Amino acid sequence: MTEQVVTRFAPSPTGFLHIGGARTALFNWLYARGRGGKFLLRIEDTDRERSTPEATAAILQGMAWLGLDHDGDVISQFEGAARHAEVAHQLLAEGKAYKCFSTQEEIAAFRDQARSEGKSTLFRSPWRDADPATHPDAPFAIRIKAPQDGVTVIHDQVQGDVSIRNDQLDDMILLRSDGTPVYMLAVVVDDHDMGVTHVIRGDDHLNNAARQMMIYEAMGWDVPVWAHIPLIHGPDGKKLSKRHGALGAQEYQAMGYPAAGMRNYLARLGWSHGDDEFFTDAQAKDWFDLGGIGKSPARFDLKKLENLCGQHIAISDDAALRQEIEAYLAAADLPPLTETQSSDLERAMYCLKDRARTFPELLEKAHFALTSRPIVPDEKAAKALATVSDGILTELTPHLQNVSWSRNELEEALNSFAESKDLKFGKLAGPLRAALAGRAVTPSVFDMMLVLGREETLARLSEAAK
Repeated sequence: MTEQVVTRFAPSPTGFLHIGGARTALFNWLYARGRGGKFLLRIEDTDRERSTPEATAAILQGMAWLGLDHDGDVISQFEGAARHAEVAHQLLAEGKAYKCFSTQEEIAAFRDQARSEGKSTLFRSPWRDADPATHPDAPFAIRIKAPQDGVTVIHDQVQGDVSIRNDQLDDMILLRSDGTPVYMLAVVVDDHDMGVTHVIRGDDHLNNAARQMMIYEAMGWDVPVWAHIPLIHGPDGKKLSKRHGALGAQEYQAMGYPAAGMRNYLARLGWSHGDDEFFTDAQAKDWFDLGGIGKSPARFDLKKLENLCGQHIAISDDAALRQEIEAYLAAADLPPLTETQSSDLERAMYCLKDRARTFPELLEKAHFALTSRPIVPDEKAAKALATVSDGILTELTPHLQNVSWSRNELEEALNSFAESKDLKFGKLAGPLRAALAGRAVTPSVFDMMLVLGREETLARLSEAAK
């Protein structure tokens, strides 16, 4: 029986959930969910000065919006400090780590001298093999005994085998002289204790893997499967930053992108399954594997994101789409829909979803269903009304009084009326759009009439004819 897959996402709560972090979380989520495994969440809050509850909340909200549910409770790295220290002391007791009494000043002086002499600044502690009898009564850090010869090979599922000479590795500090564990120790202990089998993270952590492997091997623990994924660049090929625009996951929610479209786009950002661009969550879970991740940085492309979002809006369930739009309005700090507007929006959804790439675009198309009389036409719509005499709209109203309110009947009645006035239907459609929606660009006249119903349609036409 194969081991259950366990992945984790471990952000630092020092800001929002940025797009790079969101993609890392997504890759871990897809890999675990597609294999019936567990996806865990750990908040790496050991930096007490920079970690904030607000940032933690922002990360959780961003993940909730993206639909990246995790298993079990959220784990705080800071709360595991005693366990991390316990491991450091165990390695000390087993002779795999040692007490180092070198002060910060001594280490800095060593490095200054090495630089001036053109030598390696890699610090070699004089306390590694010192007789305990010579230990002073002074504060000490606990350092791991790094291998001093040979090579450490990181078997990475994305980057391939990466070799690092052991003489390039220092005796990493595990426990500082004030008794606090370092991040590198905490990560390894937490991953082991959480049962993490696959570490999928940014390739800026690649070099950390060699140092973390020292702890795994010293403790006799299984080393997880490594997969270091390339970073995301902006359209200009430079590392994604604030100059490229919105960075936080919640900012994209507030801009009106659907979560399903964002998941699809982020999955394709650095990973591929043949030539497939558009796919559902179910397909992504089924297809996602580490072998499909490329080595080169991916480029963030807003047009591709919008294209995929449009496709996802088009296939979404109407009720679910309405709920997500209501969440968007709250995230964007916009007025909520009334009960009537919400109901009308869902009823109109069938003629709104096509070709809307974002929720603001969809809501603009839905203006006719969300607004109420009197309809105030915008500039373009007002011009369309001016091109048709009030009499034509007035004459049209009785033609619609007794029509069966179905698409075929409405089409037949309106086309017949246009012919009787020696008009092409296009000449009639503009004024009708203006009268019904107050806009020049709308869903089809027939769809608007069906959504509004006979009474409201006739009332709007009558008002526009005055």
